[in-house]
Amino acid sequence: MSADVVTVERRIAARPETVFSFFTDRDRWLSWMGADGEFAFEPGGPYRTHVTGDNHASGRFLEIDPPKRVVFTWGWEGGGMAVPPGSTTVEINLEPDGDGTLLRLVHRDLPPQARAPHAEGWNHYMDRLTVRAEGGDPGPDPWMQGPAN
Repeated sequence: MSADVVTVERRIAARPETVFSFFTDRDRWLSWMGADGEFAFEPGGPYRTHVTGDNHASGRFLEIDPPKRVVFTWGWEGGGMAVPPGSTTVEINLEPDGDGTLLRLVHRDLPPQARAPHAEGWNHYMDRLTVRAEGGDPGPDPWMQGPAN
């Protein structure tokens, strides 16, 4: 696998249709990542979301294939971590796994200095998504106050 890739996997005790809905519904998305946002859930549709502290991510949806796959570009407004808006690509693949779902997130095209922070971030948010998709409440996002230190 290429060195510019971050991969995160989770097994989620929920059907792919349920997990998929957390990537294609504004309120469900914001229940695990972000405080506010605008999303156009269609190929070519833009999004902008307030993720943590003063950090906003934005990009465009490239592919939406229910309930198997969502692909979108990703980046930070204001030059955060040298990842400008839309400069990287996030692929979410969902596979049925018994009565649950295997989620595989692949974030491509990250510059070297952005890989570790994005791996930490995606692990944090995939943990929150897993709790939410399984019907739980991950509670307030501790990162919303600012970067974790």
